[in-house]
Amino acid sequence: MISIARLTDADIPEIAAAFAVLGWNKPASQYWAYLDEQAKNERLVLVACVDGVFAGYVTLLFVSHHGEFLAIGAPEIADFNVLPCYRNRGIGSALMDAIEEEARSVNSIVGIAVGLTADYGAAQRMYVKRGYIPTGAGLFADGIAPSYGEQVTVDDGLLLTFTKKLVDG
Repeated sequence: MISIARLTDADIPEIAAAFAVLGWNKPASQYWAYLDEQAKNERLVLVACVDGVFAGYVTLLFVSHHGEFLAIGAPEIADFNVLPCYRNRGIGSALMDAIEEEARSVNSIVGIAVGLTADYGAAQRMYVKRGYIPTGAGLFADGIAPSYGEQVTVDDGLLLTFTKKLVDG
């Protein structure tokens, strides 16, 4: 059974341990910072568990760091991860449904940025299927829109931004 709840301090050791096993750079300090931002109403973090075991999370920034989202007052889905062993089981969709519902209380539009490498292929497809469309702002390299002809590093900081019009379900 999938359950979704707000991040608490009790969740942090299990989350950090799950990512450490995968070799991903997601230390406990990241989630302590998220918890602090959540307490300040800057970020919301929703955690998914399957039968009481951590499976994934998603966060929502109430004030985006991306200019095109900020300009329209759209919150931003800023960090979304489902552990590989829990993928393709509806957990990502459940998290996205829940976070979009929260975003709807802020604005009728929500933004998301996605990496451009193949590692993000499943996420890219998922967002398009969910109705996200490119903003048309072009790509961003570590938050900066490079100029035509400029060379950038292909890594997790190379992003394309999307928005979705949230409609009442």
